[in-house]
Amino acid sequence: MRETLFDSWGSLLEPLHDPVALAIPAFVVFLVLEWVAARTLEHVEPGPDGRTHPPKGGYEARDARASLSMGLVSIATSALWKVLALVGYSAIWVYIAPWHLPADAWYTWVILLVGVDLLFYWYHRTAHRVRLVWATHQAHHSSEYFNFATALRQKWNNSGEIIMWLPLPLLGIPPWMVFVGFSVNLVYQFFVHTERVGTLPRPVEFVFNTPSHHRVHHGCDPEYLDRNYAGMFIIWDRMFGTFRPETHRPTYGLTKPVGTYNIWELQTHEYKAIARDWRSATTLRDKLGYAFGPPGWAPAHDRQGTETISSARA
Repeated sequence: MRETLFDSWGSLLEPLHDPVALAIPAFVVFLVLEWVAARTLEHVEPGPDGRTHPPKGGYEARDARASLSMGLVSIATSALWKVLALVGYSAIWVYIAPWHLPADAWYTWVILLVGVDLLFYWYHRTAHRVRLVWATHQAHHSSEYFNFATALRQKWNNSGEIIMWLPLPLLGIPPWMVFVGFSVNLVYQFFVHTERVGTLPRPVEFVFNTPSHHRVHHGCDPEYLDRNYAGMFIIWDRMFGTFRPETHRPTYGLTKPVGTYNIWELQTHEYKAIARDWRSATTLRDKLGYAFGPPGWAPAHDRQGTETISSARA
């Protein structure tokens, strides 16, 4: 007889140590080392375009504090989302999954890590192309600096990723392993947020996401927009046509800077903008376009002969 959700609860809640929590001391060490190497920039004068254009690898105290604060809040919010996800994943794993993959088998871990990264690629790509999902993600791109502190500038709404992970328990991967797999992916991504590493050996650059690749992703230069969505394996971008090599130092941040260090405003300003556009729209089509179109979408009658902004950082 197939085990019930309650009968299997013990196996669903396998004792585990969250890799993100275990990695926090390493995060702190690397952040301090990078900060010392860069020498903190307490004040940087903006250029003619209104951007700070910080020196390579630089830190700015207010920007770093905002990033760290958002990261601390995200620990609590992501825990709440994971509790909700555990219920759904557990039901799928117990009642719907056609088989249960053994947690002690090497191939289960390979399927997990590759599956998490492939699904992350498509979630990440969606987050840059659907405005309502972009509203949850844009805070991570709001810093005009690129350093280990920026890696901790995380979103507070993980609902999109929770939905994207659904195929994993359906494939028979135990729910607790899903969370471990994504945490491993997240820890890896911390280390690609730096300007202190140039390019790595060519085979590594071909297969894996590296600081060089991810710098491109954080650039708001036209040639860098909507590129290099990978988490761990850049091979997905090469396969699906979104890869772009780093040819010059990117200009970091949103195409339209938010201009604040208030963490609530950084997290919510795009939701507010969507609400304003929704209220101003006169047709259902326009309302849906403002919510589910790409960032920068506008009705044809508002474009005045200009192209729709396709940038995911508008």
